[in-house]
Amino acid sequence: MEGTHPALTWVVALGAGVLAQSLARHLRLPGIVVLLGFGVALGPDLLGWVEPRALGEGLRSIVDLAVAVILFEGGLNLEISRLRRAQTPLRRLVTVGALSTLVGGTAAASWILDWPLVQAVLFGSLVVVTGPTVIGPLVRESRLRPRVSSILEAEGVLIDPVGAILAVLVLELALSPEAAASGATDFLLRLGLGATMGAAGGLLLVGLFRIRGLIPEGYTNILTLAYVLLLFQACEQILEQSGILAATLAGVVVGNFRTPVSRALREFKEELTVLLIGLLFVLLAADVRLADVRTLGWAGVGVVAVLVLVVRPLGVLLSTAGSSLTRRERLLIAWLAPRGIVAAAIASVTANALEAHALPGGPELRALVFLTIAGTVLLAGLTAAPVASLLGLRQPRRNGIAILGAQGLGLALARELRRAELPVQFLDSNPQSSRRAEEAEFPVIFGNALDERTLQRARLEAVGSVVGLTANEALNGVFVRRARELFGVPERYVALASFQEGITPELLRDDDARVLFDSPHDVERWDVRSHHGEMTVERFRFEPPEPEPAAEASETAAGAGERYVLLCITRGTRTFPMYAGLSPEAGDVAAIALHTDEQEAAVGSLRELGWIPEDPESEP
Repeated sequence: MEGTHPALTWVVALGAGVLAQSLARHLRLPGIVVLLGFGVALGPDLLGWVEPRALGEGLRSIVDLAVAVILFEGGLNLEISRLRRAQTPLRRLVTVGALSTLVGGTAAASWILDWPLVQAVLFGSLVVVTGPTVIGPLVRESRLRPRVSSILEAEGVLIDPVGAILAVLVLELALSPEAAASGATDFLLRLGLGATMGAAGGLLLVGLFRIRGLIPEGYTNILTLAYVLLLFQACEQILEQSGILAATLAGVVVGNFRTPVSRALREFKEELTVLLIGLLFVLLAADVRLADVRTLGWAGVGVVAVLVLVVRPLGVLLSTAGSSLTRRERLLIAWLAPRGIVAAAIASVTANALEAHALPGGPELRALVFLTIAGTVLLAGLTAAPVASLLGLRQPRRNGIAILGAQGLGLALARELRRAELPVQFLDSNPQSSRRAEEAEFPVIFGNALDERTLQRARLEAVGSVVGLTANEALNGVFVRRARELFGVPERYVALASFQEGITPELLRDDDARVLFDSPHDVERWDVRSHHGEMTVERFRFEPPEPEPAAEASETAAGAGERYVLLCITRGTRTFPMYAGLSPEAGDVAAIALHTDEQEAAVGSLRELGWIPEDPESEP
């Protein structure tokens, strides 16, 4: 398409980016793989609908500002408390590991492709970074064990600004060799300015959030976006390429301080990041010429293979020597190093700078970096789960149960599920309730269960069932919905007090959730009973009663009121929470909570329904 208008390039790339990521989600493929395919297909070599060169100098501005927002969002999700046990290997990965990648990538490009030293060093600096936008979804989908996933995610966030600064420094040295003497000083100045401005800027933003009423309602997200871009550009005006570190550290600071707007801010940034990643990858992939990739031939593939099979393992070996990581953990970390958006962005900037200065090698450099991105992402996306399983570093299948609300019925249900050897954990923001659960030897994730960071700490990617069991029906419903949307939890249960008010069965059907227990129950009343020792749990076996008129059976069940609650059912070898609408089968065993003041009446009602008490010796 000749003379593509800049606006057409912009809107097509934006729409294609969203479409590609949606398609990748449905196909369960790494999003970057589909994005690269869309970019190449829409670029000048094929359809010609996206022409990045039509944007002129605006392309670099778009890339720089978008990368700043993406890395700020990555910093928001970097929880410092999870990294304390991995400080030494993480610090070495960002320093020793980066240096080994720089040297190894340079050597591979120089020896295999016979590139000049300057061009080879540029390539080595560009592939230092990994990719938080690729690593994050990868470790969640693969259900990697917490220590490995924490190190990989943190490395991806922290090494991006370091690698970007290093790449730009190398580029400046390539363009102006006489500046070599001041190279180390410039690198340290950029790090120092970026770190100082990022920390100070993050603290200032936290302070603004904590002043009640200062920021008008609904303006928080747009103010934060404008603030991050202003912080980035201010640093760039002082010292080029210091802004990327400032944006990252500002995100880390804001993400690790509790503010009244934390959750809304994260949701907005996550959605914006998805949009920007799609836009950038389509634009940058369209800027790569297929002829340049073909020119690299098998030698290019050989360079990527050396990076994956030699350089990365060597870097991880040096970085983790003497640490508490096991050999298997080191192997998995060495295997997973996909490159992402920052490598693509800086490669495009570097190639354009070389062309602007009439220096050779720009197109080949960009092609090799994109070949590295495609190869490492495909390899990691397709093999992460099998390799983790082979090394025994994948979390068990989704058989865990996460319960929101460590109160009376929640603790009773958890004890019965644990009796069946099911892993159970609680999420709760109430200190007293959390303490009760911990005293009962249950793991507790303390915090706001609607906050994605809290859900990530709960490792819901390894959970098979979530149970919303508080007196707040709306909270229960939102909790199970977020568990489904963010982590794909397959089984979801919601406690209700009534079918008449609050969450309706229709809404539950929309979320594909079940009403917990045999029918709606007053959770708060049962919590009070539990506190006063007025609740006991017994087991009953189901024996189908003689047929009787439906009206009489309904009357018996309705008349039972809050005398008892069917907590869970054991059917054969499987135990699961009881839910409304489940028809019991002969031989089913139910754990039932009874109100001690009405125990005799409750047992009588249960007998009429076919539930017969088991031998008392079977009690725990």
